[in-house]
Amino acid sequence: MMPRNATFASYPEFTSSYPQGGAVRERRFYRAYGLTIASDISLPELEPTAPAAADVLINVGPIDLPKPSPELGTDFRFEPDRQYLAWQAVGAFLISDACRIDVEPAPGIDDALIAFPLLGPVMALLLHQRGLLILHASAIAVGRKSVIFMGDKGAGKSTTAGAMIRAGHQLLTDDVVALDMRRSGEAMIVPGFPQLKLAADAAAAIALDDVEVRPRVHPAIDKAQHRLLGGFSQESIPASRIYVLERGEKAAVSPLAGIAALPAIIKFSYVTRFGRPALVGDAAALHLGHCAGLANDVGVCRLEVPTGLDRIEEAVDLIERDLAAEGVRRSNHSR
Repeated sequence: MMPRNATFASYPEFTSSYPQGGAVRERRFYRAYGLTIASDISLPELEPTAPAAADVLINVGPIDLPKPSPELGTDFRFEPDRQYLAWQAVGAFLISDACRIDVEPAPGIDDALIAFPLLGPVMALLLHQRGLLILHASAIAVGRKSVIFMGDKGAGKSTTAGAMIRAGHQLLTDDVVALDMRRSGEAMIVPGFPQLKLAADAAAAIALDDVEVRPRVHPAIDKAQHRLLGGFSQESIPASRIYVLERGEKAAVSPLAGIAALPAIIKFSYVTRFGRPALVGDAAALHLGHCAGLANDVGVCRLEVPTGLDRIEEAVDLIERDLAAEGVRRSNHSR
């Protein structure tokens, strides 16, 4: 596995445009998850940065591996140094040495649609290969504290995050939460990029200011990309609280005992979406250790969110009170 600080320090194509398949692609530079990313794919979701030695290269070109059949639709292959993810309707992605992503778009597919898997499961798997613990979740900075929202599809992770932003807090990351577990007893959330994916009814109910809403890239994608022009934290912040979201009649918080907290974290860790084959070699033991460390160091609670978008503020108020009370408990415990 490539160390997290490894870079393509002397890559000759970093400052040039070049033809691929008759088209000319400009290599752009971005920052996300604490990494400098040089990309042939246009990624306006990310924060642009000046050309520099890159931690991750995203290269467009042919991938010499079988493409999935229309019947199967997908093909996932995992090796210690290479991971292959392919969607018949979108394209193929090959992650190499945790620092390079080769992309072969399906015919007629543009960058906007390629970005959905690229900045979702593909980026999540690359970050996992770089030694981070990745959750399928959203994270919000509340001052120097933070909350992570996990939950099943439709539980309201991004919606609750959006309501927290409207209340004056800052987004750390949506959909892919990356945690640096290198400090003993302190899991650090690495900021992703300033975007929320919201369904139309949630976006209308929250009505965030200072956002740029991008056009839907495909009729089958029901959430629109909301790029935040403010309300984004660019600093790594310790994880303070993890909430597993569920729907309920009223806003309520109840702690999960250790025996339930660990399975919840494992369930919503991103790599488990690909099953046991994705944990090659000693990766399974390392992943379990990271999940156990997070469950031990950070309080995990069940958060019932009232049904109905008009009551989302009840959940926000409860989260703020619970986080403040947790801070008091920790302060008293340390005395």
